[in-house]
Amino acid sequence: QVQLVESGGGLVQPGGSLRLSCAASGSILRLYASGWYRQAPGKQRELVATITSGGSTLYQDFVKGRFTISRDNDKNTVYLQMNNLKPEDTAVYYCKSYYGSAGYWGQGTQVTVSS
Repeated sequence: QVQLVESGGGLVQPGGSLRLSCAASGSILRLYASGWYRQAPGKQRELVATITSGGSTLYQDFVKGRFTISRDNDKNTVYLQMNNLKPEDTAVYYCKSYYGSAGYWGQGTQVTVSS
């Protein structure tokens, strides 16, 4: 059974930083592409960033230069380093593995950016 567990969310002031973690059971995060998504209240879930099994990364324009996706293969963990956070970054952040036909989602972690 594939399980993804996110952590690291919380309340931060504008301009602050957080690092989200997504830990997996097994090696799926190392062997397959994965991504971070977010969903703000009343909005659709949207892609934030992805990382391939080879380490190539892709970012949405609204986080370029502020967020960094990375992976620790030894720990089977994918990270999202978020810097210079803005109130509009407030959302539940989800990790997704693209393993399998439909992929697998974590349960989400809340990020709130507010003064």
